[in-house]
Formats: sequence, structure tokens, C-alpha cells
Amino acid sequence: MGRRTPLYQQHLEAGARTVDFGGWDMPVHYGSQIEEHHAVRRDAGMFDVSHMCVVDIRGPGSRAFLSRLLANDVARLAAPGKALYTCMLREDGGVLDDLIVYFLEEGLFRAVVNAATADKDIAWMSRHAGEHGVEVIPRRDLAIVAVQGPNARDKTAGALPADCRAPALALEPFFAVRCGDWFVGRTGYTGEEGFEVVLPAVEVAGFWTALATAGVRPCGLGARDTLRLEAGMNLYGSDMDESVTPLESGLAWTVAMKDQREFLGRQALEAQKAAGVPRKLVGLLLEDRGVLRAHQKVRVEGLGEGELTSGTFSPTLERSIGLARVPAGTSGRVQVEIRGKLLAARVVKPPFVRHGKAQIEL
Repeated sequence: MGRRTPLYQQHLEAGARTVDFGGWDMPVHYGSQIEEHHAVRRDAGMFDVSHMCVVDIRGPGSRAFLSRLLANDVARLAAPGKALYTCMLREDGGVLDDLIVYFLEEGLFRAVVNAATADKDIAWMSRHAGEHGVEVIPRRDLAIVAVQGPNARDKTAGALPADCRAPALALEPFFAVRCGDWFVGRTGYTGEEGFEVVLPAVEVAGFWTALATAGVRPCGLGARDTLRLEAGMNLYGSDMDESVTPLESGLAWTVAMKDQREFLGRQALEAQKAAGVPRKLVGLLLEDRGVLRAHQKVRVEGLGEGELTSGTFSPTLERSIGLARVPAGTSGRVQVEIRGKLLAARVVKPPFVRHGKAQIEL
């Protein structure tokens, strides 16, 4: 039996099928993964993501600490509430985790890290915190609910504390606002509008019920995965991990190297760039009948082989899509080995879907 979020009982009562995910018992769907996917693309769906861990970084040296720890540049976090997507790297450039960090006020930042890597992340942060005189504070007293979809913001507003509704609706993308113990960010993992709401764990059941009453559909990890893949968003442990760098994972845009900031992993990335990055992460659209899945081999004529890191049938496009790590010169068409057959696939640039609409030529 894995760890359980504060909403576990609500999931069971709603008929959820649960699976182990990063050591947590999490709902994979509540009856129909496809209907949950479409609810997010067309209306509003909600996800219990309380298995992810909120980590507060506090102290006068917190900005310098994060500048050293993260590949993206926290100097970009000038306005209170601003969010930044980034990777945390090992010295050899391998990706320890991808995360979002928020600037709350000078001397206080908030990170949200992945469930399966949370203990490792906190240990890594704590190991480097001493030299900067900062506290690394895991906040397991907090829960997280993501509400996503074209109607998500309007349907969420009425379930928020009264003093939080107007500030939340006024948020620009990738900003957050604090309302007492509640924290609302205009962020997400689906390619749709919405909020990610951090709140005291003791209050999350009431919030979940209020959202359901407002017509927001509960959604599980199955729909979350098809949605994020349509949106071209990486999944840690599948599309990147400690064995690869951001430059091989479609995440070069999250690495700020124009200044001379000495972040952990910089020297390794500079060496890789100088030598020539050998692989890249691309989107694939299957042109033959079949379904792309992780670990299928990709054959690139004249260049060698690659591998699917993620793959699924896209409910929005009604086509099979995937992400693959392939030789750096790959373009045009490739072949994917599926059940002993070589099937044709086309290299495309993610995202596949954004705001409910196809972003690639079908």
C-alpha cells in the first residue's frame, strides 16, 4: 500500500480505480479516461496532485541559493507571484528533476517538485542550503488541486475564499497570488487554461466538493498523461531523468547560459554543446495504423536508432503521437518498430494540441 493524499477517500467514493504512482495510491480514472480527457479540453476537469511536494525556501540567501541550484535564472523572478519552469541538475548535467519555482517575497520562494523525486530533491536542496544560510521546508501540510480547461477559471473562482476570487481571476499566465493560507497559480500541465491551487490539507475535501458542485469533473492520471503529451510537456522519469541533460530533452529553453552565472551542471552543458549534442527530443505522429508507446525503437535512415520516451493515442487528434529521443540530425520521416513491424511516422514540433486545437498538420 502506498501513501495516500487527503482526498483518497473521496476518490474511492467516486468510483476511482487507483494505481501506484511514485509510491502513492492515485486515481488513474473514474470510469472513462477518454471522457475525462475531453472534459478538460472542452469544459473543466480537476486533478488531485497532492502527491507532488511543495517546498518553501526561506532566508536572506534564498535567491543566491536558487541561482546556484537551478538551470533557469531566478533573476527573472522580479515581481511577487511570478513563476519559473526550470530543471535542477547534477554536476554532470543530468536532470535531477523539473519543477516550478515561485517568488513570494524577498527571502521566500516556493517550489513544487515531483512526487517520485521529492525525497531526493529535498536532500539535494538541503545539502547545498547550508552555504547560503537558507531553510528548505517541505510542506506536507498542504494539498494541491489542479483545475484545467476553457471554463476552469470561472468555475474555480466561486469555490475559492471570497478574498481570493478577484485576485485569482486577474492573474496573468505563470503568476500566482497568496490569499492567507491559500495559494493560486495560473499554471498547469494540460495545455489549457486553469489554476493550480495549493491549500491546507484539512480544507481540500471541502474545496473538491465545491468544485464538483460547480460542474468540474474529477480526472485521473490517465487523462493527465494524454493531456500533457498532447501539450508536448515532458514527464520526469520518461522523457528525461538523471541520465540525460536538458539539451537532449527538448528543454534547452529552460537553461539560462547567456550570463556568467555558475549554476550546478553548467560546465557539463557547455562541454556537451561544444562537442555537439548527440541526441534531441522530437514529436512523432504515426502515419500507419498502430499506437506509439514508450521504449519502441525508432529507426532513422542514415543516422541510426532512437527510442520513444512517451507515446499514446491522442483523443483530441484521433491519431497516435509520441515523444522520441533520436539522433540530432533527424528530420522528415522515420520508422517505428511496433510488434515486429516497421511503421511510418513523421517528425513534428510539439505541442500537438494547445487550447483544444491541433497545432500540427494532420
